[in-house]
Amino acid sequence: MSESVDQIFVLAKQWILSWLAGAPEWVTQIASSLISISAMLVVFLTLFAGMSLFERKILARIQNRLGPNRVGIFGLLQPAADGIKMLIKEDIVPARADKVVHFLAPIMVAVPTILALGVIPYGRNMTLFSIDGGILFFFAVGSATELAVFMAGWGSNNKFSMLGAMRAIAQMVSYELPLILSVLPVVMIVGSLSPDAIVAAQSGYSLGGVIPHWFVTTPWGAASFLLFFIAGLVESNRTPFDVPEGESEIVAGHMTEYSGFKYATFFLAEYFGMFAISGLAVTLFLGGWHAPFAFLWFIPSFAWFFLKLGALLFVFIWIRGTLPRMRVDHVMNFAWKFMLPMAFTCIIAAAVWHFHTRNVAGWLWSAGIVVVVYLVLSRLLETRRRFAPRVYRFAEE
Repeated sequence: MSESVDQIFVLAKQWILSWLAGAPEWVTQIASSLISISAMLVVFLTLFAGMSLFERKILARIQNRLGPNRVGIFGLLQPAADGIKMLIKEDIVPARADKVVHFLAPIMVAVPTILALGVIPYGRNMTLFSIDGGILFFFAVGSATELAVFMAGWGSNNKFSMLGAMRAIAQMVSYELPLILSVLPVVMIVGSLSPDAIVAAQSGYSLGGVIPHWFVTTPWGAASFLLFFIAGLVESNRTPFDVPEGESEIVAGHMTEYSGFKYATFFLAEYFGMFAISGLAVTLFLGGWHAPFAFLWFIPSFAWFFLKLGALLFVFIWIRGTLPRMRVDHVMNFAWKFMLPMAFTCIIAAAVWHFHTRNVAGWLWSAGIVVVVYLVLSRLLETRRRFAPRVYRFAEE
């Protein structure tokens, strides 16, 4: 792979900064940060526009419909039309709402997701803000989302909004525990909270370059990845865990009293949260920007990262078009009675795998621990015996 192709964006940034060769160091640092932030926003705003279209197209395909096909060729200008519509719609604020809190809530929802995107390695030497505690920073800023959701519900002065906010917060707090615990095995094995170090630990291949050294290829890594992905669905408020937005129950949840661009900001934050969770999953379990096979080394590293990111985003959409919404009590039971014990199990399995010097015996012991605990929990939580068959006593034959 040509070094200039792989590092084209890094070289472009260095070329722009060369114009400030004689400037003070603090000016160069500020300019470097602004370039990185601007590039990230352009990339992910474009991805957001594309996802808003492709999701509707894919869902239409699943449901045997056409999807958007009127604005532009094949409907490609539909995101631009949606953006213009949101900009010109009237911003309605309830008369008795706390106007300051109501205004700040969508901003507080969007900012943490944007900050979280800054610590993910998008390619070789392409981490926007490389810090040693990047994983800790990711979850620290992400935890501010609960406060923003509460602000949206409280500031609206609406019972539907408040109920939706409480349900959203309960769901998010419950699933943050397995989300963070599913990351701990990777941090334990690597011995670092740096995303760059985690990606570097997954370099290399086995069996002549066929099997990559990604953590998802280990038993504990595969289980942790599934737990992380499911918890990420909940944190992103996606189907089948989009309980806070149950239209038949509580209207639009904490977003009930929002319209126009404020509502669009919540929508943008949801997609940016998907990008952040998927990007972190790629970094932790799928080798980051490393190629899946050694012979594909010539493809730029950033291309591999975004291909993996796109695959995970497609699964998000696929699940939305396939599964129905879960009941809120089932969602909470699943978190506390299955997800949490399985997350602790993955930590133990990773420790056993590491203790056996990562050989075949360690792989088998690790797989055995995960499978046994899964089977025990599945047996204990089996629900078929708890519910009697439904009988329609007054149905006419």
